[in-house]
Amino acid sequence: MARYFDVHPRDPQPRTIGQVVQLLRDDALVAYPTDSCYALGARLDSPTGAERIRRIRHLGDRHHFTLVCAEFAQLGQYVHLDNAAFRAIKAATPGPYTFILTATKDVPRRLAHQKRRTVGVRIPDHPVVRALLRELGEPMLSSTLLLPGHEDPPTDGWAVKEELDHVVDAVVDAGEVGTVPTTVVDWSEGYPEVVREGAGDPSRFA
Repeated sequence: MARYFDVHPRDPQPRTIGQVVQLLRDDALVAYPTDSCYALGARLDSPTGAERIRRIRHLGDRHHFTLVCAEFAQLGQYVHLDNAAFRAIKAATPGPYTFILTATKDVPRRLAHQKRRTVGVRIPDHPVVRALLRELGEPMLSSTLLLPGHEDPPTDGWAVKEELDHVVDAVVDAGEVGTVPTTVVDWSEGYPEVVREGAGDPSRFA
């Protein structure tokens, strides 16, 4: 049964954030709110997180996982950025965008796209996620919580708990969130290509 954490959406309680982060460090899979919609998250080097997410979402091995980062400075460790991508992504973050870029050797092979060696990166603008990431001290492995057969992600934590009570370890509830996933921009070929229009304004990368 998943643990349930009720967190203040703008001023998250440090003790509660610490409890969630300890679960992550113990290899938990957590459902958490973002500035776009709910997501599933695990520790970056979790031996089980990626496979558990694949099972829940019925994903294939070509799915792009996302590394959710606390700040822009972390990106350079995990993805290759040229000057144009650096400037454009820095200007658009934090915000509801996911950027697909070529992964560095610091990204575990099981998390990168099998053939392209690419990975998604994201810097969300949500106080709860940012608090979790600061306490964790490293990015989270993440994927949108979009379940098979559903058109939209769930909007509140209690509905997530009822749906996923026996397949995730914790649910973080910070009030109702949106149902629109991030805008995804593929920058792996040296130029921006919007591959999914979502919560972020895609026109800045058109």
